[in-house]
Amino acid sequence: MKNAAALSGRQPVTGPVAGAPVSAGSAATDLSTRDRVTQLLLERGATTAAQLGSALGLSPAAIRRHLDAMLVEGDVTAREQTVRGSRGRGRPAKVFVLTDAARGRCGTHHYDNIATAALRWIARNSGSKAVEAFAADQVAALEDRCRAAMEDAGDDPLARAEALAGALTAEGYAASASTIASGGQLCQHHCPVAHVAAEFPQLCEAETTVISRLVGTHVQRLATIAHGDGVCTTHIPAQPGRAQSGRTVTTVRTDR
Repeated sequence: MKNAAALSGRQPVTGPVAGAPVSAGSAATDLSTRDRVTQLLLERGATTAAQLGSALGLSPAAIRRHLDAMLVEGDVTAREQTVRGSRGRGRPAKVFVLTDAARGRCGTHHYDNIATAALRWIARNSGSKAVEAFAADQVAALEDRCRAAMEDAGDDPLARAEALAGALTAEGYAASASTIASGGQLCQHHCPVAHVAAEFPQLCEAETTVISRLVGTHVQRLATIAHGDGVCTTHIPAQPGRAQSGRTVTTVRTDR
């Protein structure tokens, strides 16, 4: 496997001399900064070193040092940035993405094994329809809480998607909403049940149905963390005859 310096496209960063003492304060600061890097990658998905450094107020050398350490520790991976449309000269920038292991530590996955075993038992003894019913029942309480939080959102699907993103973030999904040319997107950068949903997509399907009801229109799930994508992305089609809002247009990567 390529080393961290090769993956980042930078010259190796010289670290402390072997055996040299490292202060407890310095080590604690490094861990705190890496926690902030992890949170940003969780919320934004694939991000360049320059974008991370700018958001955290770190110099290029400082952010490279943290990313190189996280690459070595297996917390992030690096790949070339996908550029849509015409591209200028030069190699594409590198983007950094959390690994599954790092993403798993951001949420609570302590009961994944028993949850998966329970769903296997339901499927084996009662069939797939019973799994669907269980999934719908599990998201019912989430739907009620989100609906209460969206009480003042109005009827516009995009405004409701924005309110839903806030409600889902409060539930631990690190969600965001944005306007795009074809309507809107709701992105969830964390999924508490991703490991279970990888085997039982009925959980994702039940969640998509809830999103559709809460937004008030048909939606289309484009990508899910459970299927290996970086972000759960739901498309909200533009409404015929309804003018687009003035919200900022953003692009969210969903490929691995």
